Amino acid sequence: MKNIIQTKKIWPVLVFLLFAVSSCKKFLDVVPDNVPTIDNAFTSKNEAEKFLFTCYSYLPKNGDVMSNPGFLAGDELWIPNSRRGTFDTQGGLMNWDIAQGRQNSANPISGVWTSRYQAIRQCNIFLENIKDEEKAFDLTPDLRARWLAEVTILKAFYNYELLRMYGPVPIVDKNIDIDAPTSEMMVSRSPFDDCVNYTVSLIDKSYTSLPVVISDRTNELGRITQPIALAIKAKLLLLAASPLFNGNTDYARLVNKDGTPLVKTTFDQNKWTRAMQAAKAAIDVAEQAGIKLYTAVPNTVLSPFTNQQMTLRNAISERWNSERIWGLSNSYAGQLQRVAMGCLASSFTPNNSNGQLSAPMKIADLFYTKNGVPMNEDKTLNFTVKNELRTATRDERFAINEGYQTARVNFDREPRFYADLGFDGGTWYMIANNPGVGDEGTFYMQAKYTQPGNSGAEGYYNETGYFIKKLVEANLTNSSTANTVKPYDWPEIRLADIYLMYAEAVNEANGPTDPEIYKYLDLIRTRAGLQGVRDSWNNYVDNGAAKLGDKEYVRQLIRRERGIELAFEGSRFWDLRRWKTAATELNGPISGWTISQVAPIGYYQNRVIYNQTFIAPRDYLWPIQTGAFRVNTNLVQNPGW
Repeated sequence: MKNIIQTKKIWPVLVFLLFAVSSCKKFLDVVPDNVPTIDNAFTSKNEAEKFLFTCYSYLPKNGDVMSNPGFLAGDELWIPNSRRGTFDTQGGLMNWDIAQGRQNSANPISGVWTSRYQAIRQCNIFLENIKDEEKAFDLTPDLRARWLAEVTILKAFYNYELLRMYGPVPIVDKNIDIDAPTSEMMVSRSPFDDCVNYTVSLIDKSYTSLPVVISDRTNELGRITQPIALAIKAKLLLLAASPLFNGNTDYARLVNKDGTPLVKTTFDQNKWTRAMQAAKAAIDVAEQAGIKLYTAVPNTVLSPFTNQQMTLRNAISERWNSERIWGLSNSYAGQLQRVAMGCLASSFTPNNSNGQLSAPMKIADLFYTKNGVPMNEDKTLNFTVKNELRTATRDERFAINEGYQTARVNFDREPRFYADLGFDGGTWYMIANNPGVGDEGTFYMQAKYTQPGNSGAEGYYNETGYFIKKLVEANLTNSSTANTVKPYDWPEIRLADIYLMYAEAVNEANGPTDPEIYKYLDLIRTRAGLQGVRDSWNNYVDNGAAKLGDKEYVRQLIRRERGIELAFEGSRFWDLRRWKTAATELNGPISGWTISQVAPIGYYQNRVIYNQTFIAPRDYLWPIQTGAFRVNTNLVQNPGW
């Protein structure tokens, strides 16, 4: 019930005003028939709870491939240029157009400016009314305090989303009355650091009134808790410490009309210390809540290799598992699985298993060797000729179908490579529709032209030859007429993310020799079936120990670990921006195998699909829609737009 309270004729005008300021109190009394006024909305606990859910209703639907810009607006996932189904029915521009350089200021793609200020407006209304103890009189003091804290954290999260996308924004702590002077409505953007400190203050003053864990799991999973609140704070302070907003001279001319600088251009080392402390606090309260890295219960009919795969896959797709800090109960990943799933046999059909989400070659290359180090640094394995053809042996059958010929680059890779990616010859264990017993003789992908995974169906194909297995829950079933999925709550924040954030901040704050870095990286690597960083680098990398003493080298190592562990979860899109590396990473080719070929020698040729263009510094921040400047003349645009 996103709009519990609306106006009749003036609503479109007021929505437009949200480009500049939050909407106002008095118009909310002009409501459609049979919709309660503000006074009625807070007469009782039951009515107030409806408004509470309105505040939640603005949470992003990040488990939806079309709603989450982290999926298609960068370089981590690619879809067919000729597309059908989900990608052909939306109309207009979509996130994928950002990846192809078609963002614009007249009608920004995937902008959140209006919706998030709507959300903040609703939060302000709720907070103002629930603070009044004469309203919702049947609320107990503890529940009132909890609800106030929940909505304050939601307000903080909506501010975080604005900051991540637009940089400095107007702070709207209280709604502005419609009768206020025009000058009060012309709200300027606040300096970025002021926005950060304001948002942190919202969290700090509220989180202790939240539960550490959700006790009513039937009805309240997804509601704000202490671990969620501190994780949001940690993500915000990591953003503030990162190069995009910490010493970025590109924003020297980003000033308000009165000359107020909006981004400090001098580097502040203390921001990394602050981010480190926030991440550790988030870890501590998460672990206090019993949150831990997920591991699957071993299945005795499966090989150790496949059991490891199920641990890695289920960390994403098992509902409300132990690793979830925040699962989005408004965004269950259902259609996402259908567009990721490929056809594994002739009984599957592209109409049901679309196979449209693909990983570019550079993302597949990101994953480590089986020794847990980059391919180009592993002194024991040679990947120089990546497309050299090789046939899988019996010992390799749980990763690649025995006797199948595929590229050398698909052999000798780490467990996350096989858990996250489907590829020509690669096994793809599914619990249902399994043609074998256990994982012997299980499904495997056949992706060359005319094979089941590449039938040539217009718009329903995989552009690079690398399918996204990670996002598909293993109970999916496919027949000639249907594709039945078991949706899961989207893992908006999981513990591995906070571990990686902490390791990154520790390296920046304390340097590469701090053992805390390796403690938390190794927790993730151990779960992934790898040795710890120091053991792997000492054993398989020339001068490995010396390299781990170099801050820049360890910085790149942590970023790579983050790219692998959080692959295809929408993180890379934002990480490349905050690291200020998007100008390098997104100014290059998207490439994959030559999927139109039947024979292995032709299929395994690298093919450039698209050459991306990223214009810096313009593309690091979203444009504010040009119409906003006609409404609020105190606003200034982001650089380059």
